Amino acid sequence: MGRILAVDYGNKRIGLAVTDPLKIIATGLTTVHSKDIWDFLSSYFMREKVDAVVVGFPKHLDNTATDATPHVVGFVNKLKKLYPSLEVHTLDERYTSKMAVQSMVESGMKKKNRQNKELIDEISATIILQNYMSLISKK
Repeated sequence: MGRILAVDYGNKRIGLAVTDPLKIIATGLTTVHSKDIWDFLSSYFMREKVDAVVVGFPKHLDNTATDATPHVVGFVNKLKKLYPSLEVHTLDERYTSKMAVQSMVESGMKKKNRQNKELIDEISATIILQNYMSLISKK
């Protein structure tokens, strides 16, 4: 069985999270600079079997596109082109960054660590993955 990889795409940084091979637990993987994402994914896909990728899709509250939406669409299109056998899904990512910071506060993390944007992106990807897993478990 392969894993599910979640992507919190940003122009500067990309947060990544992954399931275990049995697709039970979502765990933060890392944060990668945007310019390095394709090399990272190529290497990761060689090491690990991945069945699907879920990409956080940015929307405003009224469901209209944000400034980041075209970048995410471009990323998703390139991902599908480079890895045609891979399932690629998008999932609404509204509030994931706020939820990430809130979970950091609730876990008792120090303020300095809560300001770590790379960690916020990784936790956001984990939240996207947890939401996706919750949706597919209801099907």
